[in-house]
Amino acid sequence: MGSTAGPLGRLRRLVTGAIALLAAASLVTACGSGEDGSGGGGGSGAANAKGVDDGAKLTMWTRAATRPQSEALVKAYNASHKNKIELTVIPTDDYQAKVGAAAGSRDLPDLFASDVVFVPNYTSSALFADITERVDALPFAKHLAQSHIKAGTYEGRKYVVPHTLDLSVLFYNKELYRRAQLDPEKPPTSLREWDRQARAVDALGGGVNGTFFGGNCGGCGVFTWWPSIWAADEDVLNEEGTEAQLSSDTAKKVYETYRGWVRDDIVAPGARDETGTTWTGVFPKGKVGVMPMPSTTLGLMPKNLDLGVAPIPGPDGGKSTFIGGDAIGISATSKSPDQAWNFLAWSLGDKAQVDVVAANKDVVARTDLASNKHSKADPRLVTINQLVAHGRTPYALKFGQTFNDPNGPWLTLMRDAVFGDEGALDKDNDAVSASLAD
Repeated sequence: MGSTAGPLGRLRRLVTGAIALLAAASLVTACGSGEDGSGGGGGSGAANAKGVDDGAKLTMWTRAATRPQSEALVKAYNASHKNKIELTVIPTDDYQAKVGAAAGSRDLPDLFASDVVFVPNYTSSALFADITERVDALPFAKHLAQSHIKAGTYEGRKYVVPHTLDLSVLFYNKELYRRAQLDPEKPPTSLREWDRQARAVDALGGGVNGTFFGGNCGGCGVFTWWPSIWAADEDVLNEEGTEAQLSSDTAKKVYETYRGWVRDDIVAPGARDETGTTWTGVFPKGKVGVMPMPSTTLGLMPKNLDLGVAPIPGPDGGKSTFIGGDAIGISATSKSPDQAWNFLAWSLGDKAQVDVVAANKDVVARTDLASNKHSKADPRLVTINQLVAHGRTPYALKFGQTFNDPNGPWLTLMRDAVFGDEGALDKDNDAVSASLAD
């Protein structure tokens, strides 16, 4: 991301402007085919998987959290195409309100990105053009990050493609592992092993701790706890995103592990009050054995920190990841959908994904490019890229108010599960479901 503010902003943001989109939907729905009649997904443009490069002037919005990746892609595109994109970077916390206002006045840009967990708010409000046929015509369509594609699919139609990816993974300190007489090439493959290894490192003492987590950060919890449930091949929400399944036996095993770390003082100081603002700044100090982190922070780690990367495991094995990041689509009101698609198709192609995305040590949007000339130089990048095929992105229209809001029911469940009344889990899960269905 270029800074830890990117993933943290995504994880912690309370999105109050998203609801305004629903009110704006009726103003935009009629324009779902584009004002020039060419449509985002139909007509002659759909037959051309590459779109049109004829010197059009295009506008694009992205949030500040993805500025480095967006700017790199736009710069490379503008330098190699007749079409030119004018990129506007909007403060992350203002983004939802900005899009909502633009939808209401039918003044959306040709292209705009969104935090992937909030894409359903836009697709259900008809703010994106239908690009189903365009996406399906791509020769590498089946290799695109399906978490982003699924999040952007509404009533069987596709509206977005991956723009940036941010995965949750385990970071572990190899030097501390060696000191604790653990094999530095064998990270945990189950939550049970994670617990054992964290405790072994914690026993070193001298200011060293086994693990760390953001205990007062709802976004941190979904990003790093849910993969342990998914790794056991269980869901956390129903398919419609209207009912929670966060008090299952598997979920309770995950919570019990974290609760044990708190009880036995295995976790670094500050976890109980960590709201996410300094969450990713603890591991780089070299005093924590193993903890879940955003993949985008790998390039920000100190050069002298000998660290390994591994998938987040389930209680008894398996692996998964929360696939965050941004998706991007063509606005329903764009007058240049064919030209806008030219950028999207190019951004997913081999050259852009390898020479722009991978070159900047970011996660590629295609599973068939997980191992490339840049990632091969760092096996940790290959591990991260390959995890895309095992990850999930939850779907829920009420995601922000339920899981990111510091006053929302998910944070209450988190804190009861680890710090408070674990007997309240069933009641807390019902409260999460009520919020999702509200």
